[in-house]
Amino acid sequence: MAVDRGALEFSSARGMDRPMNGGNPMDERGAQGFVASAPQSIPVFVAAVMEPLIAVLCLLLAVVGHGEPVDRAAMILCILVLVLVFPGTNRFYERPFNSAVDIVSAWVTVLGILALCGYATDSLKFFTTPVLLSWAVVTPFVQFGAVQAGRAVMRYHAGQPGSRRTAVVVGAGALGVKVAKALTSRQAYGHDFVGYIEDRAPERRHADTRDRVIGGFNEVVDCIKRTGANDVYITLPLSSQPRIVRLLGALQDTAVSIYFVPDVFGVSVIQGRMRNLDGVPMVSLLESPFVGINGLVKRVSDIVLATLILVLISPVLLACAIGVKLSSPGPVVFKQRRNGLDGQEIIVYKFRSMRTQDNGAVVKQATRDDPRITRFGAFLRRSSLDELPQFINVLQGRMSIVGPRPHAVAHNEQYRPIIRAYMVRHKVKPGITGWAQVNGCRGETEVVEKMAARVEYDIEYLRNWSLAMDLRIIARTVRLMLFDRNAY
Repeated sequence: MAVDRGALEFSSARGMDRPMNGGNPMDERGAQGFVASAPQSIPVFVAAVMEPLIAVLCLLLAVVGHGEPVDRAAMILCILVLVLVFPGTNRFYERPFNSAVDIVSAWVTVLGILALCGYATDSLKFFTTPVLLSWAVVTPFVQFGAVQAGRAVMRYHAGQPGSRRTAVVVGAGALGVKVAKALTSRQAYGHDFVGYIEDRAPERRHADTRDRVIGGFNEVVDCIKRTGANDVYITLPLSSQPRIVRLLGALQDTAVSIYFVPDVFGVSVIQGRMRNLDGVPMVSLLESPFVGINGLVKRVSDIVLATLILVLISPVLLACAIGVKLSSPGPVVFKQRRNGLDGQEIIVYKFRSMRTQDNGAVVKQATRDDPRITRFGAFLRRSSLDELPQFINVLQGRMSIVGPRPHAVAHNEQYRPIIRAYMVRHKVKPGITGWAQVNGCRGETEVVEKMAARVEYDIEYLRNWSLAMDLRIIARTVRLMLFDRNAY
C-alpha cells in the first residue's frame, strides 16, 4: 500500500497487517488494544478472487461446451491459471478504458506464459484449438463485464440512505492534499470530502487548500458536529506527536472513525504495516514487499520464467555471441560490478556492446551516438538484446526478471548523496526490466532530474508490487523491444 495514493487503502488487505485504532498511544493498555486483525474490505476481497475465478470458470465452460472431458490436463491448467492470475487487481475505481487496457494486457501476458509452458512441455496437444481460442477470447470480456458490474453495484450502494461517508482531513500540507484528492476521486462511490482542519497561517498552507480550511485544531469537534463528518484523516508529521495526542483525546468524545496517514518527516512509507512483536505493536516504515509468501511467489516465478525463456532464446543467445565476437576484439560477455539486494555488490552479465569495459570508480554512461559503442553493439542496445545474459543472473538468485534496474557501483556512489531515498530501491533484487523502464525512464540520465524520476518509479513499484504488475511490465517490455526506436 502506498500511503500517498490515498488513505482509503491504508487499512485494506494490501495495506496494513494491523489497523490503527484510536486511543492514547502512550497508554500501555491502549497499546495492547492497538493491535487487532485487519478487516479486508469487500471490494478488495472481491477483486482478489474475481478475475482468477472468472478465468478458471471460462476455461471449464469452454471445455464442457465443446464436448471435451474435464480431465487431469484441464485441472492442471486451472491450477496454473489460478497461480498466474491470483490475486486479482482492484479495478473498480479505474476508468472503463483504463481497466479494459489493463485486463487485456494482463490476460495476453498470462496466455503468453501458458503458451510457452505448453510448448516447452508439449502439453498443448491435450486441448483442441476451438477450446483454447474460445477461452482466450471470452475471458477478458467476462472479466471486464464483471468489473463494470462491480462499479455499478458500488455506485448504487453509495446512493442508498446512510451509505455515504463524509470526511475531514487534519493537516493542509502536501500529504493532506493527496488524501483529499483520493477522497474526491471516489465521490461517486460514497466518499465526500468537506474540508481541512489546520492551524497554520494561510501563507504556510498548501496552495490547493487555502479555500477549503474549515477550522483550527481546537475547533475539530465543532467542525465534525457542523459538517456531520464520519471519518477523520490525520496527515500530520510524527514531529507533531504532542498535537496528535491532543487531537486524539478530543476526537474520543465523538463517534468518528480516525485514520492516521503517517508523514514520516517527508519520507514515503514503503510497505507500511502494523506488526505485533510479542504483544508490542510496531510499525514497519520501510520493508521489502518480498517477505513471506510474496518472496516465495516472486522466486518461483523468476525461476520458471527464466528457465523457459533461456530455453526458447538459446538460438538468439548464440547468434548474439557470434555477432559480438566478430564485431570487435574482446570478450563476448561484459561483467560489471553493480549493487543488488540490500546494496550488496553483485556481478551482472551483458553482451558487450562497447569497445571499452568501464568498471572502475568512474563509469561514463552511454550517450546517443557514443563512439565507444560498436555498430553491432548499437543494434543490441536498441533491441535490448544486450540484457539477455541477465536471465542467468536470475537463475543464480542475484537478480529478478522484474525490479529496479541495477546501476553501476560508481553511479550509486554518485547519486545516493543527492537523490532522496535513492538506496530504497535496493530493498529488492534488481531486475532485467522495471516499472521505470516501461514508463520511459531508460537510457542516459544526463541530468539529476531524470535519475530522480527513475528512482521515483522504482519506489512506486516497491509500494504496489503484485504478480499481476510483474506480468504487465513484462508484456510492456516485449512491446518496447519490438517498437521502441529511442533506445541507445
